[in-house]
Amino acid sequence: MTTLTTLTTPTTTTLEISPVPGSWVTVCEEARLTPGRGVAALLPDGRQAAVFRDRSGRTYAIDNRDPFTGAQVLSRGLVGSADGRPFVASPLLKQRFDLETGRCLDDDGVAVAVFPVRVTSHE
Repeated sequence: MTTLTTLTTPTTTTLEISPVPGSWVTVCEEARLTPGRGVAALLPDGRQAAVFRDRSGRTYAIDNRDPFTGAQVLSRGLVGSADGRPFVASPLLKQRFDLETGRCLDDDGVAVAVFPVRVTSHE
């Protein structure tokens, strides 16, 4: 009896963000994101993005710069939700930023940039 073995190429999924309309930047393999924790990504123009996966599996990307202090720290913030809205709280002064809109939940006059996110599969 002859047994045939089929070799398959493993598929990986990567997370990409769009810092400029029409341009996508690979951040990391999707599996490297830990729910409830953020990672910082250096963008081609020198800015930084804070990338998050929430516990339901949704991913978000916002500017990593805390507008209240100027420090690149939002990726190290605490992820939570308020009234069903996902947010990250700055680790410095604790202001909360909506992960979908970038709006500061504690000061209506302040916001951070939000970047579109997509997951792509590669063989």
